[in-house]
Order: sequence, then C-alpha cells, then structure tokens
Amino acid sequence: MQKKPTIKSNADTFVKTDSTTLQRLPQRGTYDKAVVYQILDEAFICHVGFIVDGRPFVIPTSYGRINDNLYIHGAAASRMLRSLQTGIDVCVTVTLLDGLVLARSIFDHSMNYRSVVILGHAKEVTDKEQKLKALYAFSEHVISGRWQDVRKPNKKELAATMVLSVPLQEVSAKIRSGPPIDDPDDMNLPVWAGEIPLAIVAGQPVADPHILPNIDLPEYAKHYRRGRCKSIDD
Repeated sequence: MQKKPTIKSNADTFVKTDSTTLQRLPQRGTYDKAVVYQILDEAFICHVGFIVDGRPFVIPTSYGRINDNLYIHGAAASRMLRSLQTGIDVCVTVTLLDGLVLARSIFDHSMNYRSVVILGHAKEVTDKEQKLKALYAFSEHVISGRWQDVRKPNKKELAATMVLSVPLQEVSAKIRSGPPIDDPDDMNLPVWAGEIPLAIVAGQPVADPHILPNIDLPEYAKHYRRGRCKSIDD
C-alpha cells in the first residue's frame, strides 16, 4: 500500500496535488471549499471507487458530511466497507447534472454539471457518539427534520452498521455552466441551440397504506425540495 500523503489546506481552499490538478479544461476546476461543500450538500449519491485483488469496483451509495469529513455507511458485512476499512486507496465522486447543452454541431454538444472528486483513505468510526452524529448527518442530508420524528437506531442496529469517514483533504471540483461553445463557422447554421435545464423535483408524497390514522403529513415532506442545502456541523 502506498504511503498516505500529508495534505494540508488553508481555511478557504484545498491544496492542489498532482492527482487533483485538472489536465483538461483546467479553467473549469475549483478548489474552493465553499463550492465543494455546496455540491456535496446538494447531491444525494456518491460513487466509491477502489481496487480489491486487482479488480476495480465502483459502488454507488449515499453519504453525509460533517465539516471536513465525508461519511459513508452500510451493513457491517459489506465487501466495500470491509475493504475500505483496511486503508486502501479510495476515490469518491459526486455529480450534479444541471442541464443539457445543445450546440449547432453534434461535436460541441455538452452538459452543464457540478462534480467533486475526493481521494484518500477511509477510517472506521467506532466511537458511539460520533457514529450517531454521522448517522444524523446522513438523515439530515436526505431530508432535514426527519431524525427528530423517527425511532433512533438501537444497539443491535448500530452494531450491524459500519460507518466510515473519508477526510476531505485531497479534493477538487469541476463545473460546466452556460450556453454551448460552437465553432465560429457554425454560428450561422439554421439550427436551434441552447440549454435545457434539469433539476430534481419532488412529487406529491404518498402515504404508507398501513399508516396509523390521524397522522399528519410533516411539513418537510409536504414542501420537500432539493436545492443548495445547509451544511451539517458539529
């Protein structure tokens, strides 16, 4: 296993490394912490990449964030979590798709997006209080306010759940926004060009058919929307 690099960042930005420096379209890259956290706090799913026995795996999963740590969780028997627990290299990616970009030529079609790449090593969270904080962060990340209404994890459920933290140290973001970038020779083609915005829109909540009578629909479900969420701090 490679020696873990020591990465230090200042209060506002992540330090660029050889691995996080963008080689293609570097003008779309950013290392600004506020931008990175905004993307992480809005997205739902990350993809976790790692290698076991010479074979690559990329697994989608949910996550939560507390300050400078990203948390992933799942069954204690999970191959992904058990593998990451050993300290192998891990790459976590998060992507938000903001729109389709239709150019005047097929070659120049694109997408508007915001993405984050995190490199590092995961560590198991064994402290009970920190584990509960991480699980709270997961819950609040998906739907703020839900944790207060539901039954909390019991001792058996906590034991069956593994939580790993990935320090946010070696991190970069990449963003594409705006209209198509056509070749000058194509600008006069009689073809519609522009953007089709995309967004996650919540539908009308559907109650469980076995719900107890006289249970009101909570406000956080009634008015759920996905946008730039506030961060979870200690």
